[in-house]
Amino acid sequence: MTEYALIVAGGKGTRIKSHLPKQFLELAGRPVLLHTLDAFFRYSPHIKIVLVLPEDDFPIWHEIVKKFQFTHPVVLQTGGETRFQSVKRGLEKISTEGLVAIHDGVRPLVSSDIIGASFRLAAVHETAIAAVRLKESIRMTDQDNTKAVDRSRFRLVQTPQTFRVSVIKNAYEIKEDPSLTDDASVAERAGHVISLFEGSYENIKITTPEDLVIGEALLKARK
Repeated sequence: MTEYALIVAGGKGTRIKSHLPKQFLELAGRPVLLHTLDAFFRYSPHIKIVLVLPEDDFPIWHEIVKKFQFTHPVVLQTGGETRFQSVKRGLEKISTEGLVAIHDGVRPLVSSDIIGASFRLAAVHETAIAAVRLKESIRMTDQDNTKAVDRSRFRLVQTPQTFRVSVIKNAYEIKEDPSLTDDASVAERAGHVISLFEGSYENIKITTPEDLVIGEALLKARK
Protein backbone atom coordinates (compact mmCIF):
# COMPACT_ATOMS: atom_id res chain seq x y z
CA MET A 1 0.00 0.00 0.00
CA THR A 2 1.05 3.58 -0.58
CA GLU A 3 2.85 5.02 2.43
CA TYR A 4 2.16 8.58 3.54
CA ALA A 5 3.56 10.67 6.37
CA LEU A 6 1.53 13.54 7.77
CA ILE A 7 3.88 15.84 9.67
CA VAL A 8 2.11 18.24 12.04
CA ALA A 9 4.24 21.28 12.88
CA GLY A 10 2.02 23.91 14.43
CA GLY A 11 3.78 24.42 17.74
CA LYS A 12 5.00 27.69 19.15
CA GLY A 13 8.10 28.53 21.17
CA THR A 14 6.27 29.29 24.43
CA ARG A 15 7.70 26.61 26.73
CA ILE A 16 11.07 26.77 25.06
CA LYS A 17 11.07 30.57 25.53
CA SER A 18 11.74 31.40 21.90
CA HIS A 19 10.15 33.93 19.56
CA LEU A 20 10.73 31.40 16.76
CA PRO A 21 8.38 28.38 16.61
CA LYS A 22 10.22 25.37 18.04
CA GLN A 23 10.03 23.36 14.81
CA PHE A 24 12.27 25.98 13.17
CA LEU A 25 14.91 26.17 15.90
CA GLU A 26 18.29 24.81 14.87
CA LEU A 27 19.50 21.50 16.22
CA ALA A 28 23.10 20.63 15.34
CA GLY A 29 23.05 23.36 12.69
CA ARG A 30 19.82 22.31 10.99
CA PRO A 31 16.17 23.18 11.77
CA VAL A 32 14.34 20.63 13.91
CA LEU A 33 11.67 20.20 11.24
CA LEU A 34 14.22 19.34 8.55
CA HIS A 35 15.70 16.64 10.78
CA THR A 36 12.19 15.20 11.11
CA LEU A 37 11.53 15.25 7.38
CA ASP A 38 14.99 13.84 6.65
CA ALA A 39 14.18 10.89 8.93
CA PHE A 40 11.17 9.90 6.82
CA PHE A 41 13.01 10.31 3.53
CA ARG A 42 15.85 8.17 4.91
CA TYR A 43 13.27 5.49 5.63
CA SER A 44 12.02 5.71 2.04
CA PRO A 45 12.76 8.21 -0.76
CA HIS A 46 9.33 7.31 -2.19
CA ILE A 47 7.24 8.20 0.84
CA LYS A 48 4.58 10.87 0.20
CA ILE A 49 4.70 13.64 2.79
CA VAL A 50 2.05 16.17 3.78
CA LEU A 51 3.42 18.98 5.95
CA VAL A 52 0.86 20.91 8.00
CA LEU A 53 1.95 24.40 9.07
CA PRO A 54 0.20 27.56 10.27
CA GLU A 55 -0.25 29.82 7.27
CA ASP A 56 1.78 32.55 9.01
CA ASP A 57 4.75 30.16 9.07
CA PHE A 58 4.80 29.52 5.32
CA PRO A 59 7.33 32.33 4.65
CA ILE A 60 9.69 30.89 7.29
CA TRP A 61 9.37 27.47 5.68
CA HIS A 62 10.17 28.82 2.22
CA GLU A 63 13.24 30.63 3.60
CA ILE A 64 14.45 27.41 5.23
CA VAL A 65 13.94 25.42 2.02
CA LYS A 66 16.06 27.93 0.14
CA LYS A 67 18.75 28.34 2.80
CA PHE A 68 19.28 24.61 3.40
CA GLN A 69 18.63 23.57 -0.22
CA PHE A 70 15.89 21.16 0.78
CA THR A 71 14.77 19.48 -2.44
CA HIS A 72 12.50 16.62 -1.31
CA PRO A 73 8.89 16.88 -2.50
CA VAL A 74 6.50 17.96 0.26
CA VAL A 75 2.81 18.85 0.00
CA LEU A 76 1.99 21.89 2.16
CA GLN A 77 -1.31 22.28 3.97
CA THR A 78 -2.55 25.11 6.16
CA GLY A 79 -3.13 24.07 9.77
CA GLY A 80 -6.17 24.79 11.91
CA GLU A 81 -6.65 26.36 15.32
CA THR A 82 -6.07 23.02 17.09
CA ARG A 83 -4.06 19.87 16.44
CA PHE A 84 -7.33 18.02 15.74
CA GLN A 85 -8.21 20.51 13.00
CA SER A 86 -4.67 20.47 11.61
CA VAL A 87 -4.58 16.68 11.27
CA LYS A 88 -8.04 16.65 9.72
CA ARG A 89 -6.93 19.24 7.16
CA GLY A 90 -3.76 17.31 6.44
CA LEU A 91 -5.76 14.15 5.76
CA GLU A 92 -7.73 16.06 3.12
CA LYS A 93 -4.56 16.07 1.02
CA ILE A 94 -4.56 12.26 0.90
CA SER A 95 -7.00 11.05 -1.74
CA THR A 96 -6.13 7.35 -2.08
CA GLU A 97 -6.12 4.37 0.24
CA GLY A 98 -2.88 3.41 1.93
CA LEU A 99 -1.15 3.83 5.27
CA VAL A 100 -0.42 7.17 6.92
CA ALA A 101 2.07 7.82 9.72
CA ILE A 102 1.03 10.91 11.66
CA HIS A 103 4.07 12.40 13.33
CA ASP A 104 5.02 15.43 15.42
CA GLY A 105 7.24 17.85 13.51
CA VAL A 106 9.28 18.29 16.69
CA ARG A 107 10.26 14.62 17.04
CA PRO A 108 13.39 14.83 14.88
CA LEU A 109 15.15 11.70 16.17
CA VAL A 110 12.66 9.09 15.01
CA SER A 111 14.49 6.17 13.41
CA SER A 112 13.87 4.28 10.18
CA ASP A 113 13.28 1.14 12.25
CA ILE A 114 10.46 2.79 14.20
CA ILE A 115 8.87 4.24 11.06
CA GLY A 116 9.12 0.91 9.25
CA ALA A 117 7.68 -1.01 12.20
CA SER A 118 4.71 1.36 12.35
CA PHE A 119 3.86 0.77 8.69
CA ARG A 120 4.27 -3.01 8.89
CA LEU A 121 2.05 -3.29 11.95
CA ALA A 122 -0.59 -0.87 10.65
CA ALA A 123 -0.82 -2.97 7.47
CA VAL A 124 -1.91 -5.88 9.66
CA HIS A 125 -3.81 -4.22 12.53
CA GLU A 126 -4.97 -0.96 10.87
CA THR A 127 -3.47 1.01 13.80
CA ALA A 128 0.09 1.11 15.18
CA ILE A 129 1.06 3.52 17.94
CA ALA A 130 4.64 3.97 19.19
CA ALA A 131 4.88 3.88 22.99
CA VAL A 132 7.52 3.25 25.66
CA ARG A 133 7.46 1.87 29.18
CA LEU A 134 7.81 4.23 32.14
CA LYS A 135 11.25 4.31 33.74
CA GLU A 136 10.26 5.93 37.04
CA SER A 137 7.67 5.42 39.73
CA ILE A 138 4.45 7.36 39.35
CA ARG A 139 1.76 8.55 41.69
CA MET A 140 -1.84 9.55 41.12
CA THR A 141 -2.89 12.77 42.84
CA ASP A 142 -5.98 14.75 43.71
CA GLN A 143 -6.24 17.92 45.76
CA ASP A 144 -5.63 16.22 49.11
CA ASN A 145 -3.94 12.85 48.58
CA THR A 146 -1.47 10.93 46.45
CA LYS A 147 -1.45 7.23 45.69
CA ALA A 148 1.22 4.95 44.22
CA VAL A 149 0.27 3.41 40.88
CA ASP A 150 1.68 0.31 39.18
CA ARG A 151 3.79 1.82 36.39
CA SER A 152 3.89 -1.47 34.45
CA ARG A 153 0.29 -0.86 33.45
CA PHE A 154 1.07 2.47 31.75
CA ARG A 155 2.86 3.60 28.60
CA LEU A 156 4.16 6.95 27.37
CA VAL A 157 2.68 7.50 23.94
CA GLN A 158 4.82 8.86 21.10
CA THR A 159 4.50 9.34 17.37
CA PRO A 160 4.43 8.05 14.69
CA GLN A 161 0.84 6.95 15.08
CA THR A 162 0.14 5.02 11.92
CA PHE A 163 -3.22 4.01 10.45
CA ARG A 164 -4.94 2.72 7.39
CA VAL A 165 -5.98 5.94 5.64
CA SER A 166 -9.69 5.12 5.52
CA VAL A 167 -9.72 4.26 9.23
CA ILE A 168 -8.22 7.54 10.44
CA LYS A 169 -10.14 9.66 7.93
CA ASN A 170 -13.36 8.15 9.22
CA ALA A 171 -12.25 8.69 12.81
CA TYR A 172 -11.65 12.39 12.23
CA GLU A 173 -15.31 12.82 11.29
CA ILE A 174 -16.25 12.66 14.98
CA LYS A 175 -16.88 15.80 16.99
CA GLU A 176 -13.76 17.54 18.28
CA ASP A 177 -13.22 17.28 22.04
CA PRO A 178 -10.39 18.71 24.22
CA SER A 179 -9.86 15.27 25.76
CA LEU A 180 -8.75 13.91 22.37
CA THR A 181 -5.07 14.71 22.75
CA ASP A 182 -3.65 12.53 19.96
CA ASP A 183 -4.67 10.52 16.93
CA ALA A 184 -4.95 7.27 18.86
CA SER A 185 -7.55 8.80 21.17
CA VAL A 186 -9.52 10.03 18.14
CA ALA A 187 -9.46 6.58 16.53
CA GLU A 188 -10.39 4.93 19.82
CA ARG A 189 -13.34 7.30 20.32
CA ALA A 190 -14.49 6.38 16.82
CA GLY A 191 -14.57 2.71 17.85
CA HIS A 192 -11.26 1.37 16.56
CA VAL A 193 -8.93 -0.91 18.53
CA ILE A 194 -5.54 0.68 19.27
CA SER A 195 -2.41 -1.43 18.79
CA LEU A 196 0.80 -0.37 20.51
CA PHE A 197 4.35 -1.22 19.56
CA GLU A 198 7.67 -0.51 21.26
CA GLY A 199 8.90 3.01 20.54
CA SER A 200 12.28 4.45 21.51
CA TYR A 201 13.53 6.60 24.38
CA GLU A 202 15.59 8.49 21.80
CA ASN A 203 12.42 9.54 20.00
CA ILE A 204 12.09 12.67 22.13
CA LYS A 205 9.77 15.60 21.55
CA ILE A 206 11.44 19.02 21.50
CA THR A 207 9.33 20.93 24.02
CA THR A 208 11.58 22.59 26.62
CA PRO A 209 15.13 24.05 26.47
CA GLU A 210 16.82 20.94 27.83
CA ASP A 211 15.32 18.89 24.99
CA LEU A 212 17.52 20.78 22.52
CA VAL A 213 20.61 19.87 24.55
CA ILE A 214 19.58 16.22 24.77
CA GLY A 215 18.66 16.11 21.09
CA GLU A 216 22.00 17.53 20.01
CA ALA A 217 23.84 15.01 22.21
CA LEU A 218 21.88 12.13 20.71
CA LEU A 219 22.57 13.32 17.17
CA LYS A 220 26.31 13.57 17.90
CA ALA A 221 26.28 10.07 19.41
CA ARG A 222 24.83 8.67 16.19
CA LYS A 223 27.68 9.99 14.06
